[in-house]
This record gives sequence, structure tokens and C-alpha cells, in this order.
Amino acid sequence: MNISNDLQTRAIQTIRFLSADGVQKAVSGHPGLPMGAAPIAFTLFTRHLRFNPRNPTWPDRDRFILSGGHGSMLLYSLLYLTGYDLSLEELQHFRQWESRTPGHPEYGQTPGVEVTTGPLGQGFANGVGMAIAAAHLAAEFNRPGHEIISHFIYALVTDGDLMEGVASEAASLAGHLKLGRLIYLYDDNRISIDGSTDLAFTEDRLARFAAYGWHTLSVADGHDVEAIDWAIQQAKADPRPSLIAVRTVIGYGLPTRQGTEKAHGEPPGDEELNKAKQNLGWPLEPRFYVPQDVLNFFRQAVARGEQLESEWKAKLEHYRASYPELAAELERRLNAVLPANWDQDLPEFPADAKGMATRAASGKVLNALAARIPELMGGSADLTPSNLTWINGSPSFQADCPQGRNLHFGVREHAMGAAVNGMAVYGGVIPYGGTFLVFSDYMRPAIRLSALSHYPSIWVFTHDSIGLGEDGPTHQPVEHLAALRAIPNLVVIRPADANEVTEAWKIAVSRREGPTALILSRQATPTLDRRIYAPAAGLGMGAYVLADMGEGQPELILMASGTEVSLIVEAGIRLTMEGINVRLISFPSWELFSAQAAEYRAAVLPPTLKHRLAVEAGVSQGWERWVGDYGRVIGVERFGASAPYKVLFEKYGLTVEHVIESAMEMLGHH
Repeated sequence: MNISNDLQTRAIQTIRFLSADGVQKAVSGHPGLPMGAAPIAFTLFTRHLRFNPRNPTWPDRDRFILSGGHGSMLLYSLLYLTGYDLSLEELQHFRQWESRTPGHPEYGQTPGVEVTTGPLGQGFANGVGMAIAAAHLAAEFNRPGHEIISHFIYALVTDGDLMEGVASEAASLAGHLKLGRLIYLYDDNRISIDGSTDLAFTEDRLARFAAYGWHTLSVADGHDVEAIDWAIQQAKADPRPSLIAVRTVIGYGLPTRQGTEKAHGEPPGDEELNKAKQNLGWPLEPRFYVPQDVLNFFRQAVARGEQLESEWKAKLEHYRASYPELAAELERRLNAVLPANWDQDLPEFPADAKGMATRAASGKVLNALAARIPELMGGSADLTPSNLTWINGSPSFQADCPQGRNLHFGVREHAMGAAVNGMAVYGGVIPYGGTFLVFSDYMRPAIRLSALSHYPSIWVFTHDSIGLGEDGPTHQPVEHLAALRAIPNLVVIRPADANEVTEAWKIAVSRREGPTALILSRQATPTLDRRIYAPAAGLGMGAYVLADMGEGQPELILMASGTEVSLIVEAGIRLTMEGINVRLISFPSWELFSAQAAEYRAAVLPPTLKHRLAVEAGVSQGWERWVGDYGRVIGVERFGASAPYKVLFEKYGLTVEHVIESAMEMLGHH
């Protein structure tokens, strides 16, 4: 767009001072990044970024991620100025109750916010996942002369982002995969909360990224729009992911704070802000001032965006004429509609006293689903043979094979988690990521953000207890089930046998309102005879009555999740032989059970039935909600040990005999 130097300068000042005014009015926030990086944002949004403010979810738009989410007022200012459904009043309610301008950008809260950012490095790694999804869909659907998926993923990243380990993991993966549609603009202001980055961050950043396989550039003057523009053009032409280091001044314009840590994370104060405006020739009043010609200039993005989307839709029509089946399939995937009959003829496992590990059942179910759901793709953090996450018949996703559905994330749980989130929010694919349950700790920030943001990510966690045996306490999860259950909106499912695994996967692939964690065993567990016990479809209710055993009303409830269900089944049989009426409950998911109607929950756990015993190979924390004041829990309240799993279960009291003994004590039998 042609623009005079004067109008360009005032447009940048508008971004700068809208952001600063928002922080000052809230008396809270981070003015430094927006004031320093305003020229970068201006250049990207007015010269390169392809977007339609009237349709923020247009599939072939460029994505923009503010990885340094603390600088959220920069993004909100740009969204308002360019014509998204975000009013000036919302900017004036920055960080206030129920505003659409929260302290850090939240996916789903604000039109135009692509991902939730704030925890540093997460946005960086989300973009890598988006680039994986985009490359895969382009390989699957683009045809010569028909580039239907063809856009860039941009991010504004900070010193803090580059310090975080998740960014290092993600950058390494992106370089290996040659994700050339990634262009990251690095706000190189060399200031963090503690002070100068010389205190702790002195490596050659560009050399580091060059070693990862990235294309690197630097812009010496962060106010030079033409230099920033030229660098972005170079990045777009390079087949590698690009990092552009732009030397900026944090809090630019603030007379005593610019270039210092004081500009980072606190409002400037009225006096400091007014002097900044005087120094840069900006009116002191009114606050949130937007010159009409500046607004008119930015609002050209609306017509431009509608034109870009219209041109893409015309391309899509030509594509549909040439490739009608491909076009229909692409649109189905982008609309998140599962294929017809996707859940038909899934594995049904016969009763088997020996049974199989639930991870083994998961591998079989995953492949049955993958044959029917072509958008299902994922992998493990270098544990594919252990997690059993390989999709048979599909190659590995690599730089020269982006159509592959099997991802090798490497030993990078944190990046895997954030990349899977990026894939999930990008759309068109149903992604999963796998590792041992104990290593969910390494990716907990990404799991938490998937739940907070309602991303439909799927987490596959195997080796779910001390049942993994000889590897010992470093690899045996004890507290992890409780820790995952503590995350709101994360559905945690620990299936009891192979048939419950089938039901768990059905929920995971169809659930769109948030993430699902599948908790799976290394050791074999019996496959229940469903002619005797209730159908495994009861898993969808979170907890269900497997059987009421005995002649009369139940006197005792035995409940368990996962492999320990086989213990309560055997204990129930033996207790019944002693004349005790027992209700057996499989309890794979607290979250799904909590979501059921009160009537159903009361039918499964009658309030009058006080004698309740829960069994689970993990800490008992949280089970008190279900066993009540008179119940008991057999759990694992200390770390595991290195020994064969059958020895461990005996030593830790996870035996049929201990279940019977505890039940008898509860009932007053000796």
C-alpha cells in the first residue's frame, strides 16, 4: 500500500500509544513490548499478513502468533485498528472482568487470537505444530496449479521465548523438518524482567538457530520499516524456517524507562506516558486517540481481506471442478466433521483371562480408527514402539514426505505437547502425542494450555503405574493421575481392559471441546467377559456398574480404574462366595462421571450405600470424593521400586487378598 512517511509514522504511533494507554488505564500490564515492537507489527500487518478481519477463521489465511503474550495490548490494538470484531471500548477494558481483552491472549476469547500465549515459548512451539499441519494438508490436497493450502505462519517472539527450553526443542524439530512456512520476528530488545539479558542470556542467538537449520537475518534498526519489510521478503523466499532478529528499544519513547527493565511489566504512570507523547509529538488527550486518517488506512484491511478470501474461494471452485472428491474431503476435514461410519467395526476383544496390555489394545484401536479417519495423525517422543502409536501403512512425516501421518517428535515432550496443540487448533487434522505417563510432567504446561484453551488434543500416556516394573521409581508414575485430574477441562480416561480402550478412543477422536488423556498400561490385564459384565460402552458415562453380585441389595461397593478393575472383579467373586453382596464399578474417568446427571450418579453410587472401597495404583488423593466419609482407598502413597511388577503389586498391597481383607474390615467381619 502506498502511504506517506507522515501517515506511516502516525500509524505506528497509534499502535504504540493505544497499547500504552490500555496498560495505563488498567494500571496493569506490559507496555514495553508494544511500544518497542510497534514498527515490526505495522510492517507485518500492512505489507505481508494475509487475513480477513470479517472472517478470522478463513482457512488459507496467514497465522500470526504473539508468542510474547504479555505484550497483548499490541495485538488487541492491531485487531481493533484493522477491523476485527473488537471495539475501542474493549481496549479500554483491558484486563477487566469479562472483557474480550484479557491480560494474555486467550484462544476463543478474542476474534483474531490464533492461540493462547503468555507462558513463554508455548506460542513459538504452537507455530511449529501449525506448520506441520499446514505442510501435511498441502501435501495431501494441493495439486499442480491448485495451491489451496498456501500461507505462512508468523510469530513475534521475545528474548524470554528463546530462553525457554520448549522453544529450543521446537526450533530443533522445525529445522529438521524444514518447515519453510515459518517466519518468526524476534523482538531483540535485550531486556528481561531482571534487567539486561547480559545477566543470563549471552549466546549468539542467530548462530544457534543457524545450527538448528534455520534461515537467519538481522535488522539493525527496529524502526526501519523498509529494512523489516525486506527481511520478511527474504524469509518468504527461503525454503527454511526463518528467524529475523530486529533490534528494538523496549518501551520506546518513555523518557526515563525506555531501554530498561522498568518498561517491561508495569504501567508507565501518567507523567511518564505524557512525556513520551510529547517527545513523539502525540496529543496528550484524549487517551486512546486514533486519528481518522490512520483508522481509514488500517481499515483498508477489511476490503483487502475480503478480496483475498474471495480470490481463494474462486481458486477452491476451480479446484472442486477438477478434483471434486478431494475438495469434498478437504472441506469435511476443515469443518471437523468425522467421516460417515467412522466408529463402525472397531475392534471387539473376546474374553480372555490373560488379556493384553491396554497400550497394546490402544495400538490396535488406533490403527482401526486411522483406516477410517485419514486426518488422524501423531506420534511419540521417541517412544513409538513402547507407546504403540504407529499408524501402519503410512510413512513417517519428514521434510521430503509431509504426507506421512507418523510424527517422530524426538525426545522432546514439551515441544511435542505444544506442537500437538498447534496442530489441533490449526484444524484439518486430529493430532495425538504419546509418552510415558511419568513424563507428562515434562509437557504439563502444554497439557494445561490445551485444557484452558479447549484444544481437542489427544494425549496417549502409557506405562501408567508401578506395573511397569523393573525400570523403577524414576519411570513409575505415582502422583500423575491425581495431577492430571486436577486440571479443569482435561478428560482423563484410564480404561480397565481392551474393550474399554476402544470406547476411550472413540471419545478422544470425537471430543471437540477439549483435550483427552488416555492412561494405558504396560502389563497385561484380563479382558472381561461382557456376557457376564456390563458392556464396555458404559465407559462413556465415566463410571458404570459392571455387576451386582449376590442375591440381595449390595452391602459394599468395590470400584477401581484401569488394571486394578481385574482385582476388584476377582475379589467380588470371592466375597460373594462368602455371602456378601457386592457392587462392582469400573471408574475410568472422574470427569466424564461428574458430567452425568445427578440421577445417574446416584444410581451408580447410591448415597445410602456407605461402604465403598476404591483401588488404584496411584496416590489416593481425590478418591475421597467418591468413597465418602465411610469409605477406604487402597492406593500407592510412596514412590515405586525396581522389581518385577507382580512382586511390586504384592508388596504394595495391590492384591485380591488385600482387597478382600480391607472389605471385610469395613463390614466388621474378621
